[in-house]
Amino acid sequence: MAIVKVVEVIASSEKGVDDAIRSAVAEVSKTIRNIDSVFVKDIKAHVKDGKITSFGVICKISFRVE
Repeated sequence: MAIVKVVEVIASSEKGVDDAIRSAVAEVSKTIRNIDSVFVKDIKAHVKDGKITSFGVICKISFRVE
């Protein structure tokens, strides 16, 4: 039987939502192995002077415990 743990992380990017998700996975993978999936819990955009300046995501990253 596999044991799966989940960590919740927040990431942002000036490029877009896709880049923010990739940044979250890249950062978590520095310390956690066996990442299986990412669930995007929430997406938001930061606005300044009527323009979007960055995108933020809250992700749940699942990984198998050895």
